[in-house]
Amino acid sequence: MKPLKEVAGAYLALSDAQRQLLESKYDEAAASCRKAMEISRTMPPEEAFDHAGFDAFCHAGLAEALAGLGSFDEALRSADKALHHFNRRGELNQDEGKLWISAVYSRALALDGLGRGADALPEFRKAVAMLDERKGETPGKERMKAVSSERIAALGASKKQQKPEGYKAWWEFWS
Repeated sequence: MKPLKEVAGAYLALSDAQRQLLESKYDEAAASCRKAMEISRTMPPEEAFDHAGFDAFCHAGLAEALAGLGSFDEALRSADKALHHFNRRGELNQDEGKLWISAVYSRALALDGLGRGADALPEFRKAVAMLDERKGETPGKERMKAVSSERIAALGASKKQQKPEGYKAWWEFWS
């Protein structure tokens, strides 16, 4: 039997983090995600609890909170940990689907914040496509779509402005 107190406490802390993310309280959300992981680790490994899945849930929220705080290296590591789990399992239920999208979105934010726009652009596009395909409610959906669309436009414009290596304008050949 699962230790109900620990399970309830872990999920409560994760729920608090999701609410705090919607309110842009990134410090509090990061602390709540870390607290949820700490509580879940107090359960014995032999308990029938999906520790890896729960950690992925927490890392999805933590990645978004860290990106909001400007800690892009840490945000990228957390997003990648979450995506390692979600990409292997696929969207199995409503909660995992929401967090999977959040992890993709957070990865895009982190890559963009690290100045890796070429890597961030397809991730933002993937996040928008996932949000458009999703039938169920996704908290923060409109905000994620707006930010992603804005970043896609900006990154797409900067990508078009970059010239290929060795590029010379027509007039440079004659000077």
